[in-house]
Amino acid sequence: GELTTHLNRVAQEAREQVEMLMKQMAEKKGVTEELKVQDQMKWVRLMNNIKASAEEIILKNMVYV
Repeated sequence: GELTTHLNRVAQEAREQVEMLMKQMAEKKGVTEELKVQDQMKWVRLMNNIKASAEEIILKNMVYV
């Protein structure tokens, strides 16, 4: 009965860390709401790249340890 609780907790923590890392990476790369308005396709491309990178980093550090 504890495994499901543990897995849910790890999943929630991973989601929160991905979101936080995405915000930091977007800020560092200059991906802003202004860019979203000016060039939506570029914004989407950059955010997809940032999300994939953040997920890879978090999975490597949290799950595959």
